[in-house]
Amino acid sequence: MAIQLAAATTSFVIAFLIVPVIIKYSLQKNLVDIPGRRKIHKKVTPSMGGIAIFIGFFISSLIWIDIQSWGTIKFIMVALSVIFFIGVRDDLVPLRWMIKLMGQIMAASLLIFLFDLRIKSFYGLFGVYELPDIISYILTYFTIIVITNSFNLIDGLDGLAGTIATLSLIAFGIWFFLIDDFIFSVLSFSMVGAIFAFLIFNWEPSEVFMGDTGALVIGMMLAMLTIRFIDLNYNLPEHFPYRFNASIGTAACFIIIPLVDTLRIVLLRLLKRQSPFKPDKSHIHHAIMRLGMTHSQTTLVLGGAHIFYISLALLFHNFSERYILTGVLVLSFVLSVTLDRLILGRLSPKELEE
Repeated sequence: MAIQLAAATTSFVIAFLIVPVIIKYSLQKNLVDIPGRRKIHKKVTPSMGGIAIFIGFFISSLIWIDIQSWGTIKFIMVALSVIFFIGVRDDLVPLRWMIKLMGQIMAASLLIFLFDLRIKSFYGLFGVYELPDIISYILTYFTIIVITNSFNLIDGLDGLAGTIATLSLIAFGIWFFLIDDFIFSVLSFSMVGAIFAFLIFNWEPSEVFMGDTGALVIGMMLAMLTIRFIDLNYNLPEHFPYRFNASIGTAACFIIIPLVDTLRIVLLRLLKRQSPFKPDKSHIHHAIMRLGMTHSQTTLVLGGAHIFYISLALLFHNFSERYILTGVLVLSFVLSVTLDRLILGRLSPKELEE
């Protein structure tokens, strides 16, 4: 674990030194996020903090992953670089959603075809195992794009996206370390250190946002780790000490908050006969803040919920896929409905439309 911690420390120092420079430059060049009706923050805030996260992660990974393994990670780094530049471009001049989607598909293609990152099986879920290649490719593209954008969607509150991502990355990073997947454990902890440095400046009251530059990179990184985890975990020996019986269910627990939030807002918008892509204030963090909580309190509540789900996955590691996924879905539904009922009477008709 010494190298993993060294990687986290290296990325932390690099990102910590870069963030103030980005803040100063962004304010000088007016590269800021302006408050608006659909936004929670009240002051103009630099929005390019993701640059520091990416640079810290990138340099640390290259330093601490031995040169013999660079051939393995080069396609990962190229894919993340593609999504990074898409994010930078969108933060500078907003891109149409179709162009952003094409950029994500391009980055996903590098991982799928050059790194062979694929969901090749349903791992016994619904009695299905090996998938036809065409289904495998479609499902992998869908998974990468959904997870990537789900982390982008929760980046609407000081410290929230960074906190949730850090918890997910630590869970994945420790597991990869325990099964001796050195490369992916170093990648995970390199990202952890960079995000942690960013959070120092992003905690309420925030001095900088990560923007799409950071959110898309983190989202794609976690999409890659999720698929890698599912495949490696399933193929471990049956009695391996760190094997989970439910590969898909456990992975879902590791990234649960963004997934539940994305599913929730899509369903709510469809029920209101609105486009699922229409921006509004129906996210989980908006709902919790309507209960009177601050940015920091909301982030801590959702971070605690995230830890709770990860703990459940660890506690019930011997349970089958069917039980874990059913439990996660039922629990998430109950909590979401309870939250909606708590805030229902607090909003005016005008607020409900927002």
